[in-house]
Amino acid sequence: MLRRQARLRREYLYRKTVEDQKRTIQEKKDKLKQALEAHQRIPLELRKDAVNLYKDMEWDDEGGEALPNPEDDEYRWAGVSDPKIMISTSRDPSSRLKQFAKEFRLLFPTAQRMNRGNYGIEEMVSACKANNVTDFILLHEHRGEPNGLVICHLPYGPTAYFTLYNTVMRHEVPDMKTMSEEYPHLIFHNFKSRLGKRVTNILKYLFPVPKEESRRVMTFANQEDFISFRHHSYRKVENGRDLELNEIGPRFEMRLFLIRLGTLDQGTAADTEWVLKPFLNTAKKRRFLSDDNPW
Repeated sequence: MLRRQARLRREYLYRKTVEDQKRTIQEKKDKLKQALEAHQRIPLELRKDAVNLYKDMEWDDEGGEALPNPEDDEYRWAGVSDPKIMISTSRDPSSRLKQFAKEFRLLFPTAQRMNRGNYGIEEMVSACKANNVTDFILLHEHRGEPNGLVICHLPYGPTAYFTLYNTVMRHEVPDMKTMSEEYPHLIFHNFKSRLGKRVTNILKYLFPVPKEESRRVMTFANQEDFISFRHHSYRKVENGRDLELNEIGPRFEMRLFLIRLGTLDQGTAADTEWVLKPFLNTAKKRRFLSDDNPW
């Protein structure tokens, strides 16, 4: 079984590498085609390979861009069946982190919470794989304040690491209403770049497909690479012409700082897909989730 898992893992990484290479070549072709059609100068980074790229373009179909093969996408079965999510915390959690984990579990209609105890990461991930869990979520804290969120998609990845800020519990929300168990509608604002769409997929496939009449809404709003999460319910008033919005909670901000092309138990052995580098001179000017920046 271990050899089979290792072989499937290698095949998966190979397919992802081929996808990335095809995507890079297609992006170069698109830039070259735009420059030729607009009668502009060819970008400096393309001038060396411009002739070969132009010859390849003559043989390309007119079917559009060479998008990644959906058969190799980690989320190709999303929507076919409801996700199965397991939530846990770091070892020896504080009372506030325990309460946050309970409220966090209520956000996902198909989630379960598991006490960490003395289990290691490898044991927990193996147990999740054996029980067909689709996503494993781990919550961290610092001095009693939740400050870390790890979302690991199973069985092969990716694993996204977020930092949490300004966490507000449900009982701290003024005029808090009861929480519905309906499948929620999702709103994603200002996720325009390739990385932003990647983060959108990681987050939205944690939730099952809602019904049209569902009155539960969750919002992920990106502003300067800080993602604000808000949870609301609504009802119609005044003969259905107006809506009354009620915040349910919890609320928090999150910031992506790492994506690994592997599972949580692999640690640094997994390939790094993207990492935040805040100490670069241009880091403060770049917006990775909203601007169309290369990775």
